[in-house]
Amino acid sequence: MTKSLACRNCSALVDEGARRCPVCNGARFTDDWAGYVRIAHPNRSELGRRLGVTEPGAYALRVR
Repeated sequence: MTKSLACRNCSALVDEGARRCPVCNGARFTDDWAGYVRIAHPNRSELGRRLGVTEPGAYALRVR
């Protein structure tokens, strides 16, 4: 099982070993995150708008 890391810039969840975030192209990740949400249609999702999500995917709710 692969461990997920959260992008420190946009909170997108990526597999351990990723070099770049597929959402924001950031390169800083952390394993210190809690909770997650999957957003399928960010433009139609109130939660997606509140989180500032622009791309479909899984996002951490809290990133330290």
